[in-house]
Amino acid sequence: MKSLENFMQSKHQRIRDPLHDLIEFGDDPFEQILWRVLQTPSFQRLRRVKQLGFSEYVYPGATHTRFSHCIGAYHIAKNLLRVIRERSAAQQFNATLAQHAIAAALVHDVGHGPFSHAFEDIGKKLHLKMAKHEDVSDAIIRSGDVGKIFDEMHTGLSANIADLIRAPGPSKIYGAVVSSQFDADRLDYMQRDRLMTGTRLGKIDLAWLTANLEIADVPWGAGGEKFGTQQTFVLGAKSIHAAEAYVLGLFQLYPTIYLHKTTRGAEKLFTELLLRIFSLVQDSGKNCSRINLPKNHPLTIFAQKPDLLESALSLDDSVIMGALPLMADAKDPLVRSFSQRLQHRKLYKCIDVRERLLQKGLKDAQLSLAVEGIRKKIQEWADKHQAEDKPARILVDSGRREPYKRIEEEKGPLNQIMMNTPKGDVVDINEQSAIIKAIRPFEFFRAYTADEDCDAKVFLENAIKGVKNEKRTKK
Repeated sequence: MKSLENFMQSKHQRIRDPLHDLIEFGDDPFEQILWRVLQTPSFQRLRRVKQLGFSEYVYPGATHTRFSHCIGAYHIAKNLLRVIRERSAAQQFNATLAQHAIAAALVHDVGHGPFSHAFEDIGKKLHLKMAKHEDVSDAIIRSGDVGKIFDEMHTGLSANIADLIRAPGPSKIYGAVVSSQFDADRLDYMQRDRLMTGTRLGKIDLAWLTANLEIADVPWGAGGEKFGTQQTFVLGAKSIHAAEAYVLGLFQLYPTIYLHKTTRGAEKLFTELLLRIFSLVQDSGKNCSRINLPKNHPLTIFAQKPDLLESALSLDDSVIMGALPLMADAKDPLVRSFSQRLQHRKLYKCIDVRERLLQKGLKDAQLSLAVEGIRKKIQEWADKHQAEDKPARILVDSGRREPYKRIEEEKGPLNQIMMNTPKGDVVDINEQSAIIKAIRPFEFFRAYTADEDCDAKVFLENAIKGVKNEKRTKK
């Protein structure tokens, strides 16, 4: 264990950040521990994992990393904890839990794999534990190089931080700093991603929101039964418009950045590519020659040993991008084709099926039925026309994003954005704002196919044209 004298010899550290300007690590023992966490191989790996994955194929400036986001989340967490300390009764502030929250904000994304959420999709399909960033983060924090440094501060600190990150929802206000609908993670990435992509959407007035942030004990319960009160953040009534802009701004980033059709198209190719690689080499590595990678390449090692933490930590964006030129000469047709497409940005073309159906006037249940009908037709067409070892001719992508998660009474107010009304009541913002209540979810259903695959394109066009608007037909 390091002595206190060694800690006291450490110095104040600063990092220049494009979003927050100076991010500082003080010379006290706790923040010096965090500074040492930054120097670990696990945390430094985040410099090689882009925050937005393939978004740079759409926004050339979006090359920022998980490293910059994590230190940004740490910076905002410190500011939120300062608000809690200054605006709650002295006896209510828990300095130990505050430190846990700050540390958790710093390392919450330490386990992200290459191309982040696209990599996790592969893990879900193949049930790979070490492809899920929460599991990798948990292992690094509890027993990896990060955890060893935390436990130098005091035994069990690593477990406390890991437990806070893995909690299904916040149980105290300190947990809400780490994970809620107004947490350090969101407050950093929505500003950072907006800055680095160059989009003009999603701007928020964080200074005004913070100035109007209060700490209050809010009653909670379910089914008419009151369980007690919870200390949580409450925004003042004057900040209603800034709060609406925050919710709307975050929501707008999903269709324009995170769920952009081109980005998602690249992710679909990436997913199919890695699924094929894993199917070829995961058992014994005998087929490494078919993907044109050596047996000791980090990607082939992970495919064979996906449950090892060391295998997961050997992967990052640079490893994948460096493998593409090799796999572009692979014997396997799918591996060769999709590697070439990702390397040279020759992506499949998108047909936005749901948007096309909306243009035909379909809505609600009729729209949902039409989407599911086309999904079924695509599957039937693929079953008939898709060769097993050839690149997929049609890729499908769908999803839904709610603008704001409505309150679940039994979980309490900690995950919500609570507001004071002009009358002095404390309510969920969804009850106070007609704008937020009126926003419809963003839904999409898209099909992707090679530009040169005329048969697939004709099939998709005919499938869409074949959908009739019953209301218009009746007229």
